[in-house]
Amino acid sequence: MSFVTRFAPSPTGYLHLGHAHSALAAWQAARRAGGRFLLRIEDIDGGRARPEFVAGIQEDLAWLGLDWEQPVRRQSKHMDDYAAALARLDAAGLLYPCFCTRKEIAAEIAASGNAPHGPDGPRYPGTCRGLDDGERRAREAAGIPFALRLDMDSALRAIAGRTLGWTDARRGPVALDPAPFGDVVLARKEIPTSYHLAVTVDDALQGVTCVIRGEDLFEATHVHRLLQALLGLPTPDYCHHRLLTDAAGRRLAKRDGAPTIRALREAGRSPEEVIAMAGMAAGEA
Repeated sequence: MSFVTRFAPSPTGYLHLGHAHSALAAWQAARRAGGRFLLRIEDIDGGRARPEFVAGIQEDLAWLGLDWEQPVRRQSKHMDDYAAALARLDAAGLLYPCFCTRKEIAAEIAASGNAPHGPDGPRYPGTCRGLDDGERRAREAAGIPFALRLDMDSALRAIAGRTLGWTDARRGPVALDPAPFGDVVLARKEIPTSYHLAVTVDDALQGVTCVIRGEDLFEATHVHRLLQALLGLPTPDYCHHRLLTDAAGRRLAKRDGAPTIRALREAGRSPEEVIAMAGMAAGEA
């Protein structure tokens, strides 16, 4: 089987050094393996994704010397793929509509006093899980917006008896444990999919054999591996690389004003200098 990996940024800002590190790690791995490197634009958030950022991503990567296969997959053009996956999960009785607003969820969590926490913070308390079919239909008929959540208990029962996990290049074999995430959202009120669902479906459809991404997404792999099992999708290998940090030890992030590749280019830095700044001069992730 040929080696296939990808870099999949969201076009909600310009790339920074942390993105360069991740893109270079994947591109260099594909070159070493004589495999394929894909670029995917994860633009499901139409309210924040911008055309100038899509163009900027490709300009910055090309300036760094990276190349990739065409066409570039843009998630916003493939909502039917995610709808088909949701339909399969719904037919298996693994989804339920959640009519709660963020404010209502926060209030219920605060009232509980000891809401369990997962990797993403306080877990959803399952308010809408217990609604009967009649109440669900009535709320839908009234036009109340809803998200679709995975019923985690039902999902775990569906894979009961199977020993599932994945292999991470830095941590070795990992046993599956998605329960701490609770009933994750798989389709949002304003977006007919979610990161967890879209990335899992895309990796399978694109034949990705090795997912190379930051260690901040390591825990999310439990959800992705569960979805692969429920949908009958192949499981790639994973490599969750270290994250670049600033002088205060915080990981580089758009919201914190991490230096962008675009700004470094405009300041006169060369591609070689930026690659070194990204910690990839020696090709090590």
